[in-house]
Amino acid sequence: MVKRNEPLVTHIYTADPSAHVFEGKLYIYPSHDLDHEKESNDNGDQYDMEDYHVLSMEDADAPCVDHGEALHVRDVPWAKQQLWAPDAAFKNDTYYLFFPARDGQDVFRIGVATSQSPSGPFKPEPDYIPGSFSIDPAVLVDDDDQAYMYFGGLWGGQLEKWQTGEFLQDADGPAPSEPALGPRVARLTDDMLTFADAPKEILILDENGEPLLAGDEARRYFEGPWVHKHGGLYYLSYSTGSTHRIVYATSVDPEGPFQYRGVILTPVIGWTTHHSIVRFKERWYLFYHDSSLSGGADNKRCVKFTELLYNEDGTIRTIDPYDN
Repeated sequence: MVKRNEPLVTHIYTADPSAHVFEGKLYIYPSHDLDHEKESNDNGDQYDMEDYHVLSMEDADAPCVDHGEALHVRDVPWAKQQLWAPDAAFKNDTYYLFFPARDGQDVFRIGVATSQSPSGPFKPEPDYIPGSFSIDPAVLVDDDDQAYMYFGGLWGGQLEKWQTGEFLQDADGPAPSEPALGPRVARLTDDMLTFADAPKEILILDENGEPLLAGDEARRYFEGPWVHKHGGLYYLSYSTGSTHRIVYATSVDPEGPFQYRGVILTPVIGWTTHHSIVRFKERWYLFYHDSSLSGGADNKRCVKFTELLYNEDGTIRTIDPYDN
């Protein structure tokens, strides 16, 4: 299998990998960092990505294929800039690509594009999903064929600005002693193009059944939600942002509440950390990114992956990305 420290591709910069098994192969849907110098800030202006490429692998130790540009911001009627972390799903004999971008008012929305092939190209819908906001969409198609979208990110992802249900430009997040903001979840309609109901906040609880606090930066939600199922449980994993971890919580319900369980991935080179988890040929894999290919540049990252292992009690073994 590919070593942990080896980027999947080196001819372009990639980040935020969403991995799925389609048509018997691994398909990876990353964002595409541009190869230029940008000054980093908390608003995320350095992440000015314009398009998406689709990657695929026949097997875990096979070469990674770049299928080329699958969607560009110029082809999305409502989008102004910044095609950030996407995800993909398959339903209705159709492949769906879900993606965030800023609209004409610089507000992040979530759009959807479709294709008959997992490698694209994808044709975007003329407008974003009504009622959508923030970033980092991740879609779970459950065993009963009901699809759920999980999304939301702090700071540049604007989640704090939506606490009232409306966009408030100057809104701040909760105080450190108050419950942390959680990701949002919304059921999707059968055609996968709109929300079936209004997005709801997911509650993440500590070991005592109390909500994680905003000041608990080692465990609280920041961005990059991902939900997968294992052993009858839903696993919500996410980035803690300022403490640079991928952590997880579990629930018997796809809409929560979830109980915090532990750390999946310790910090990587670079500020951001973003991941996905997928089962392929009886093994589980963690896809993630770091900034090693660029020598540490926050806005020029590379996608990697490694095997993910469970303990007998269903907990996930913590991964050190640089422990070979």
